[in-house]
Amino acid sequence: MDTTVAPEAVAQGPSLSPSRAGDFLTCALLYRFRAIDRLPEPPSPEAVRGTVIHRVLELLYDRPAAERTPAEAARLLAPAWAEVRAAEPERSDLFPDDPDGDAERAWLAGADAVLARYFDLEDPRRLEPAAREVAVSARLPSGLTVRGIVDRIDERSDGALRVVDYKSGRAPAPEWERRALFQLRFYALVLQHERGTVPRALRMVYLGSGEVLDVEVEPHDLALTERKVDAVWAAIQEATTTDTWEPTPSAACRWCSFRDRCPAVD
Repeated sequence: MDTTVAPEAVAQGPSLSPSRAGDFLTCALLYRFRAIDRLPEPPSPEAVRGTVIHRVLELLYDRPAAERTPAEAARLLAPAWAEVRAAEPERSDLFPDDPDGDAERAWLAGADAVLARYFDLEDPRRLEPAAREVAVSARLPSGLTVRGIVDRIDERSDGALRVVDYKSGRAPAPEWERRALFQLRFYALVLQHERGTVPRALRMVYLGSGEVLDVEVEPHDLALTERKVDAVWAAIQEATTTDTWEPTPSAACRWCSFRDRCPAVD
């Protein structure tokens, strides 16, 4: 499968990713801080661990099928961490008060345990993904460009596609699971418009809790997703025009990087 998106394939104009759409649905002010103000956010050990684990899984599928073992994944962990630090040096400061490296070693051990759990959920020796960490982009009939990076795309012998997303954390509560599925349906919508085929399945792989969520996709699901995406973008445009970015207090506020700037947080 060709995974390259030519730069001219999608005209320039307004665009939206599932992450930024999810931010707006969670809290309009969060969207403003991230997408408009582009305020810096200090990387958290949990977020960086997820980045490193994603890189290990990408490297693992570069290996011949017989070599995709837990031992190989463990061996790839240190090189993947070195790659992430080289690409984004600011992530090297995760453990500023760790002169002996004990905290970093414990963090790496935790990442190793998460990777080992992956092999209880899928057997990578039996999988040959059609694409991994692939950038996708398409223009909707409304004129909005939708884009994102898909962790993995599987293709059956009959051409049916499955969109796969790895989560290094635990499976969320039902209200947050809806956001995760919206992200996957968003990717499926992009693929439908980019490649002219409806992905038939979605898979969430929760490495933190050792769970897999499989969801079948019907064309009407993506029609609903497209209407929701267009509605989110219309709401973003309205908020931009009126400069009205209302905060939405929730349990997620406890982990927000912008608590000190938010009028809704005491």
